[in-house]
Amino acid sequence: MPSPVHNRIIGIDPGYAITGYGIIDKCGNRLTAVDYGVIETKPKMDFPVRLLAINDKIRALIEQYNPELMSVEELFMGNNHTTVIGTAQARGVAVVEAARAGIDVYEFTPGQVKLAITGYGKAEKRQVQLMTKSILSLDDIPKPDDAADALALAICLANSGIQFAQRSVAGYQYGRYGYTKRNDFG
Repeated sequence: MPSPVHNRIIGIDPGYAITGYGIIDKCGNRLTAVDYGVIETKPKMDFPVRLLAINDKIRALIEQYNPELMSVEELFMGNNHTTVIGTAQARGVAVVEAARAGIDVYEFTPGQVKLAITGYGKAEKRQVQLMTKSILSLDDIPKPDDAADALALAICLANSGIQFAQRSVAGYQYGRYGYTKRNDFG
C-alpha cells in the first residue's frame, strides 16, 4: 500500500504592520499545525526596513521549515488605497522569498478561504477561527487573528488541492499574456 502524500504548506496573511504565518503538514487527509505566529514591524521604522524585516523572517521560516507550497491571501482594493499598497508590498516580499526557494505560490480570496474552512463563503471570522482550531486539533483558537488567518489560508490550499487552486498572478498579467479570464492560467 503506497504511503500517503505529505506536503508542508506555509500560509501568509500579508500586512506591513503585522504579517501572519501558519505552517501545516498534510499527510493523507490529516492536517497538523507545525508553527504559527506573526511578524510585527514598528510604525516608526522606515518603510523599506519594515519590508526587510518581513522578508528576513519569511526567509528564516522557509529555511527552518522547508515548505513545499505557499498559500497567500489575494488582495482586493478597498477604500484605503494607502494601506492596500503597503500590504501589497509586504505580500510581494513573501512571494519573492517563495520564488527564491522554488516554492509554488497559490492565492485565495477571503471568500474562498471561508468556503474551504466552513463551507460558507460569507462565514464570520469567529466561525473560521473555530473551524481552524477544530481542523488542526488545537487546544485553543490561534492568536492573534493574523496567525489564525494564515493557518486558514494553509488549510484552504491543503483542502483545495493544487489541481483546483489558483497559481499566484498579478492582475495586470491577465491581458498581458493573452489571458482573458482567471481559468486560463495553468
